[in-house]
Amino acid sequence: MSELIKKQPVVSVIVGLVIGLVLGLVYAWLIDPVEYTGAGIRDLDPAAQEIVVRNMAELYSRQGEPQRIEEVLGGWDSDVVACQMAATTADPAEAGRLEEVAAVINGQGCVDVAITEPGDTGTAADEGGSSFSTILGLGLILLFLGAGIVFVMNRRNGLMAGDNGAPRYAEEMDSGPVLGNDDVATTPLARFRSTYSFGHDSYDDSFSIENAGGDFLGECGVGIAESIGADAPKNVTALEVWLFDKNDIRTVTKVVMSDHAFFDEALKAKLEPKGEPVLGREGETIVLETASLIINAEIKDMQYGAGTLPPQSYFEQITLELSAWAKEGEFEPPDIAGRVDEIMDY
Repeated sequence: MSELIKKQPVVSVIVGLVIGLVLGLVYAWLIDPVEYTGAGIRDLDPAAQEIVVRNMAELYSRQGEPQRIEEVLGGWDSDVVACQMAATTADPAEAGRLEEVAAVINGQGCVDVAITEPGDTGTAADEGGSSFSTILGLGLILLFLGAGIVFVMNRRNGLMAGDNGAPRYAEEMDSGPVLGNDDVATTPLARFRSTYSFGHDSYDDSFSIENAGGDFLGECGVGIAESIGADAPKNVTALEVWLFDKNDIRTVTKVVMSDHAFFDEALKAKLEPKGEPVLGREGETIVLETASLIINAEIKDMQYGAGTLPPQSYFEQITLELSAWAKEGEFEPPDIAGRVDEIMDY
């Protein structure tokens, strides 16, 4: 069971929801059903309502007391029930008594009262009787929705799988990464695509890098490095592409800058501590290398925004494709103590 949860977390959640729904329905309707109290005449079933109306009609024919009729039958569609009964009874006297009761309630009798089919009173009792069907219908909808999610996830996994069941991004390529290195495998571990669009002020994508066995190797990502102007949303003029390697405590970062930012010496100097500056151009490949990993971040598409700011100063949209490569060989654990001493010796 634990292996299923790790490998198929979405399926596990859906199965848990369905099981919980079924158990909840069984408990609510069979083990501990809801008990209703304080119900009024309008909450009775149609047959019981007719008995009350008939009895009140008999009482009114003998004692009068219209206020008593209004107290008992007022506030719900009792005149409709009375007129319906008057239209269907074979006793003219009873029909007269029922019409008199309807007149006390609505002031006009059965002249303009719409007569429905017998038993169709539209009372709350009918609504209560259908509540279980409503809950059952919602449960079926949830079940079908869960099945649809499982189908989509399986379809997605199938599309990503190659002939041997391995992820498509692990298929062999014609060439290795841009950075020449004899220790780099010719097969990328993974490819990720990240797109920034104007208005996405919280843009910050990150991706986990794992080997074929599912072991964690590191992370990479893209986020906003700098914006210009005081407008909202932000006018993003630079993005940072970063790579973290578990075998190297450094996080390598490069800054992809707009044409305006790259040639603005003050802005360039401001961003220099974040990483090496790179002029953003469509087709450009930014290379990041650590002890055991290499990332090729290729700018697939790039468009500048047009406005009152300087030309080519902020991105309207930019798409990067990050290919993760693993260097072959054994790697020593990172020298954390030595790196701390190096940082402190300033």
